[in-house]
Amino acid sequence: MDGTVTEKSLRPHRDDVLLAVVSVAAGLVFWSLGVYSNPARGSLPAWAALVPLVVLGAMELLRRTAPQVTLIVGTAGVIADQFTVGSLATVVIFTDLMYAAAVYGKPAMARRLPVTTGLITVVITIASLAWLRTPQALLIGAVTGIVSFAPALTGATLRNHREAAEAARLRAEQTALLAEMDRSQAVAAERARMARELHDMVANHLSAIAIHSTAALSIDTAGTSRDALGVIRENSVQGLAEMRRLIGLLRDAGGGQEAVAVPSLDGLDALVGQAGTNGSASGLTFVLHDDRPPGEPAAAPVELAAYRIVQESLTNALKHAAPGTVTVRVAHEDGLLSVVVDSPYGERPGPRAPGSGAGLIGMRERTELLGGTFTAGRTGSVWRVRATLPAEEKAVEM
Repeated sequence: MDGTVTEKSLRPHRDDVLLAVVSVAAGLVFWSLGVYSNPARGSLPAWAALVPLVVLGAMELLRRTAPQVTLIVGTAGVIADQFTVGSLATVVIFTDLMYAAAVYGKPAMARRLPVTTGLITVVITIASLAWLRTPQALLIGAVTGIVSFAPALTGATLRNHREAAEAARLRAEQTALLAEMDRSQAVAAERARMARELHDMVANHLSAIAIHSTAALSIDTAGTSRDALGVIRENSVQGLAEMRRLIGLLRDAGGGQEAVAVPSLDGLDALVGQAGTNGSASGLTFVLHDDRPPGEPAAAPVELAAYRIVQESLTNALKHAAPGTVTVRVAHEDGLLSVVVDSPYGERPGPRAPGSGAGLIGMRERTELLGGTFTAGRTGSVWRVRATLPAEEKAVEM
């Protein structure tokens, strides 16, 4: 594979082949017509001018793949051309080799060539003036600058523009990639938020429906069935209302939809009361201790998270708690909002709703997104859920 790559890298570009053929052909035409750049220098035969022409023409084939070699050989060739009758085509080829060295050579070469050729042009101009002492000596410096400095500067400038364009393209690709990553992360975060919201809003009602429908099927009495159907109907209606509220939240805010009220801790009384109705058949009672100082509500996202944590804890108690008292404590002190839900832990008689474990994950995510702490586990005969949230919203990066 390395041999194949090397062979391809040394293969001349077709444009370079065409350029070499045209350049040498033009030089041969000039030579056959007797058009020389140094006709007064006849110490060597006229055909000697063809040697630098052919050598520099061959270097055109390597102008992209070996620019440093072509520049060295080209410099030696153009100097040798000065001792013959000379060929204008040889000088033109040399200017192209100088340009190619700046464009395709190493970065260090591209930086040095304009400076080096500029200094050479200045030195030759001063030396010509000191030697000839005529204004025409300036033409020697001008020709040197046109043949060496001008193509080197042009090549370096073009290379800088290309590198700047490539850097801009890479930055644009990186920006697009980062934007796509941000979009993907935002979509994933939004999906997780929607999943938490949907779970917390609907699971409570569906759990009550499952428990009471199981009780109605297992205890075949008219009174039990009637009570169970009443609870099922109430939770179905409330669950439908919650679903409609979630759909309203997901719709475009600019679509003319009315603002939907966000649950807060002021609704804990109703939430605990509803849990008491749903849990009566399982021997559960629910008590709320709200120790928050009046008139000091927490930030809306914090209250929503605390409300959902209480809601999910009550749902888990309806599913798994043993008969007894479920205690909900809420306090606001020293800039922190704490929520503690204690449920009886033990064997539970009667129907039990299945659980997936997503509730604990959702409560932990809600707490950590606001920079709080969350614990859940058994403490003696009690299953305790505890969340501590900053009263002011404090989002953290996940």
